[in-house]
Amino acid sequence: MPSSDDDANAGDSIEFVPPGDNENRSRQTLLEQLGGFSGLIYSTLPVLVFIPVNSVAGLTAAIWVALGAAAAILVWRLVRRDPVQPAVSGFFGVGICALIAYMVGEAKGFFLFGIYTSLLYAAVSLASILVRWPLVGVVWSVLNGHGSSWRSNRRTVRLYDLATAAYVVVFGARYLVQSQLYDTDRTGWLAFARIAMGWPLTATVLVLTIWVVRRVGRQSVGPTPGTASA
Repeated sequence: MPSSDDDANAGDSIEFVPPGDNENRSRQTLLEQLGGFSGLIYSTLPVLVFIPVNSVAGLTAAIWVALGAAAAILVWRLVRRDPVQPAVSGFFGVGICALIAYMVGEAKGFFLFGIYTSLLYAAVSLASILVRWPLVGVVWSVLNGHGSSWRSNRRTVRLYDLATAAYVVVFGARYLVQSQLYDTDRTGWLAFARIAMGWPLTATVLVLTIWVVRRVGRQSVGPTPGTASA
């Protein structure tokens, strides 16, 4: 009898400790990929300075100021010893936007890269759902080295479908709204839409993603009816 109790206790320790660890990792890993909540906010600064500087001093000055803001964010994160990968990506992203604006010769060109990137992300996310490899599940398993065993559980796949569908909605809405503003030359409203549909929506869909990851984590430690038949 004591030995069976010990086995039960050992089983309990295996089942209940990992879920908490998974939940913490889900928050940390997903936020780190975006540079944390501060990184989401920092990403709006180049846009915030670009439009007013363009109105006052012209396109060339606005491009340099936006690049300067992105560079300042990168240096700030280096000084604070924060993860710099999001800031590096942001700097190159601003650089691409600035180059397109320079080539187009209009301030609205600064937003063209983001518009078509949103369309691409929406299309890839939707395609991943249709082929039963929801992108959220794929990315999360790659980040954590979980492999593809999650695909054998239909409930898990449906949860990842839900999270991935949220990204389809967000990216699709960004494309539809901002492309319309671009086509009608409403650059000021385009900048507003870029910010309003940026980190607030990203934070919202991130909360949903964390909820899904937590639900999947809870499922993985309990019985999974239908897994063998899936």
